[in-house]
Amino acid sequence: MNSKMKMIVGVFAVVLVAAGAAGGAMWWMKSQEAAPGAEKVAHAEPKKEKKSDKPAKYVTLDKVIVMLKRGPNETTTHYLSTDLVLATDEEGEKPTKEHLPLLRAVAVRSLSAYTLAEASTMSVEQYAAQLNKTFNASYASEEREKPFGEVMIGKLIVE
Repeated sequence: MNSKMKMIVGVFAVVLVAAGAAGGAMWWMKSQEAAPGAEKVAHAEPKKEKKSDKPAKYVTLDKVIVMLKRGPNETTTHYLSTDLVLATDEEGEKPTKEHLPLLRAVAVRSLSAYTLAEASTMSVEQYAAQLNKTFNASYASEEREKPFGEVMIGKLIVE
């Protein structure tokens, strides 16, 4: 076989193995959702009803970069990078923008607690739920009203 053919077969094999790993991970995650403890996570926080008379505004918090905790026997450094989108209304847009430095610090503190193994197995929805829970707790501890409704993940990279 010539070298081009070997390269094509090698790339195909890597893609096939990656697809199999992704399928296995999805199967495992779906089986964990059916576990008895998964119901608590899925229904932990009910969604607030949206008011239709106020148009939604979105404030972005770009480039939250976090160094993940090292797991046992890990020597390399791993990072998580995310862009957050905060849903609010016209009244909450300005206060939300003013709180962005605080929100960045709270997000970094929350996300830096994960190892690469933990971060790799979480879904985007799980990250958003964790950040919403953390932001709610932060505002409750300071006895302040949260100027936005929820946080969503605009981009997520774990490497």
